[in-house]
Amino acid sequence: MRSDDIDAVDTRLGARLAELRTEHGYSLGELADRSGVSRSTLSRAERAEISPTASLLNRLCAVYGRTMSQLLSEIEAEPAPVVRAADQPVWQDQASGFVRRSVSPPHAALRGELVEGRLTAGADIAYDRPPVAGLEQHIWVLEGALDVTAQDTEHHLGAGDCLRMRVWGPTRFRCAAPEGVRYLLAVVRP
Repeated sequence: MRSDDIDAVDTRLGARLAELRTEHGYSLGELADRSGVSRSTLSRAERAEISPTASLLNRLCAVYGRTMSQLLSEIEAEPAPVVRAADQPVWQDQASGFVRRSVSPPHAALRGELVEGRLTAGADIAYDRPPVAGLEQHIWVLEGALDVTAQDTEHHLGAGDCLRMRVWGPTRFRCAAPEGVRYLLAVVRP
């Protein structure tokens, strides 16, 4: 993905984050209290001065009651029934080494979505809460190895393994392979 494309996504994402805050009637201070993210970081993300991390977006999604895919789909055009590979939105968290491709973006008429995730060797992402309590997830490792911790239980997944779960609390995704990991995440809203 080109730098210009990433900047355009960050700009649209920042604008949408500002809209959501306004729609909910929150000041920056109120949103900071609800999300645990500093006012300055929220302000910089809304102005697209920084590219939000996966962890930051997860915290905001929890406040707004939507999945990360829903949020990211809101900054894209209405999804078509067929999503060509070249049209699948890609988002990167450069700080953590996480690349997220929305293979089958959320749609108002559907409860499920498919996401391809890639983590570089040593990447470690912790989410302090699910964006929506009880979110159903199926994680299928395509290449490499992934350690997923959910409800205080760590699961080591190798290529071909699939973890099925409902997410109620904190989760952690760690790349357990020296070559990185590529996995498919199926998400079904409750």
